[in-house]
Amino acid sequence: MSFDTLILFTTASFALAISPGPDNIFVLTQSVSNGVKSGLVTVAGLVSGCLVHTTLLAFGVSEIIKRSDALFFGIKLFGAIYLLYLAVSVYKSDSSILLNKKGTPKTDLFKLFKKGFTMNVLNPKVTIFFLAFFPGFLFSENMHTVIQFYVLGLLFMLSAFIVFGTIAVLGGTIATYLSKSPRAGVYLRWLQIAVFVGIAIFIFLSDK
Repeated sequence: MSFDTLILFTTASFALAISPGPDNIFVLTQSVSNGVKSGLVTVAGLVSGCLVHTTLLAFGVSEIIKRSDALFFGIKLFGAIYLLYLAVSVYKSDSSILLNKKGTPKTDLFKLFKKGFTMNVLNPKVTIFFLAFFPGFLFSENMHTVIQFYVLGLLFMLSAFIVFGTIAVLGGTIATYLSKSPRAGVYLRWLQIAVFVGIAIFIFLSDK
């Protein structure tokens, strides 16, 4: 077993999680709008989705998705439609209650978890990324490949949770200052709409 490989993989995972991307922005907006607890629940949902992608990789399904243009297109189309639905839901919401001034979650936590989980699972780019990234870090000649993929998946999830969790905490701190602005709720509503639409476009236009 090569621990050096695992250390290198974990370092790379942290670097990837820190890199600016749609997930980081989504966590930040949820935390600012609904509080730290809601942000952390959203993080838990996003990270849990990685377990699905790890399973697809471990049992070869990700390779099928990569080779099938129709399946790849269908998944990303469904994911883009779901995100646009979330954008419309935010648009129809009352902007005056988007910002939680007391810092306690006003949104159902299970719904936040499910939203994060679904967003991650319906992004086929994550599956293809796992397929491209993980095999290069297999660390043992004796351990079963499936087990190694799950070890790598859990390390990746831990790295992402630490980074995204930090962003959620920082977002909650920002909310304390934003609560003093009477227009903050309106700005946050449009920011969330922009994030959802942006991620939808990013997924729909993405290639394998």
